[in-house]
Amino acid sequence: MQENTVKAAVCREFGSTLSIEWVELASPGPGEVRVRLSACAICHSDITYMSGAWGGDLPAVYGHEAVGVVESLGAGVFKVREGESVLVTLLRACGECLFCRSGDEPLCEGEVPLDTHSPLTDAQGSPIVQGLRTAGFAEAVVVSESQIASIPADIPAPSAALLACGVITGYGAVARVAGVPPGSRVVPLGAGGVGLNCIQAAAIMGALTNIAIDLSPNKLEAAMTFGATHALHATRPDVVDEIKTLTAGRGADYVFVATGSGAAMAVAPLLVRRGGTVVLVGMAPSGLKVEYEPLD
Repeated sequence: MQENTVKAAVCREFGSTLSIEWVELASPGPGEVRVRLSACAICHSDITYMSGAWGGDLPAVYGHEAVGVVESLGAGVFKVREGESVLVTLLRACGECLFCRSGDEPLCEGEVPLDTHSPLTDAQGSPIVQGLRTAGFAEAVVVSESQIASIPADIPAPSAALLACGVITGYGAVARVAGVPPGSRVVPLGAGGVGLNCIQAAAIMGALTNIAIDLSPNKLEAAMTFGATHALHATRPDVVDEIKTLTAGRGADYVFVATGSGAAMAVAPLLVRRGGTVVLVGMAPSGLKVEYEPLD
């Protein structure tokens, strides 16, 4: 019989060390899947939640970039089978709302049972929040079938876990949200995990100019290996002028803000050409406000 008690890293106080505890994980209900995890990456969103910058209820188990093997299935699940290697993501969809029916599942406005009832309880029987809809900082998870994607079993788990958020967020912003056409001039602001995948996606899409901007020399060096054509330090006083020089004097066709920095969000409109597109990819702390001059 499947063991329902698993170890998890529980956040009981924002900004404090996580507590390793035995918790109860409910069996999967209809449309749900239990996955024994092999790896879970640490995303900046997890860190931001654990710090309390986005608020929320506690106790909670965070972690949402996970990979593992299907252990058991709830009723009506046909997408995967037991023993299959899968990604586990935070993207959950009801399958019935306007957005789901139109192919925009990430914008789902419906509900599934896990949205209102966490599968986790502590040793005293008190509920634990399923952080970021996943609670991946644990030995196993129970999630909606819609959060699962099959992967080849031979992909190393630490690498595969990155596909669950960082890779698809950066790549999706460029390839799906913006639909960058070949020959475009692109500026990704930020060269962290998501930013590198914006850079990589722009290269794959055939960007003519792919200018990475970051504060870290190490990240800028990495950006060049991911397909950037140029790398600029964010503190350069002439960074706006240099972007214009590298983009035929107009500015970028697309600017991707792959950081939650207010300064990056504020400068983005100065880097894009008239009629260009700015895509905000990074998630900012609650309460952050950015000012723009509309006339520009």
